[in-house]
Amino acid sequence: MRRFSLIAHVSFPLRETPLSVWASKIKRNMGLNLAATIRLVALFCGLSALSFAETWSGALVDSKCYVLVERNVNPTDTLTYVDRDKNWEIRFCAPNARTKFFAVVLPDGLSFSLDTAGNAKAAELVRRTGKRSLFVVALTGEMSRHTVRVDSISMTR
Repeated sequence: MRRFSLIAHVSFPLRETPLSVWASKIKRNMGLNLAATIRLVALFCGLSALSFAETWSGALVDSKCYVLVERNVNPTDTLTYVDRDKNWEIRFCAPNARTKFFAVVLPDGLSFSLDTAGNAKAAELVRRTGKRSLFVVALTGEMSRHTVRVDSISMTR
């Protein structure tokens, strides 16, 4: 003969102990503190990235000349970057003592202009160095759109 036993499961409402109340408060506060901490870290990272100066190295050119040479393309030509000789363009637009507006052409072909203080520093550099067919410079500053606020500029070769 088999015995069957029936066990009744009775559920009692759990009382909150002081430890469980404390743990739930910590969980709620950690969620808020964690979100605030993440926001604060992101803000500091964003602000610190703005304050660092960058360094570029490239060819110093007469900005007005280089813009004109870059725009001088055949309107029906679809391969404008294939048919160009960047070295010739850079040497053709080498700055001289009368140049007032400068640009720097990076090795990958991108160019950017200098701010007024950078133009003055570049003009002084060109006057000191004399006439050359290629001015390779290293400059330090902050990029703002397509213009660099120059902190320092020097010849690299």
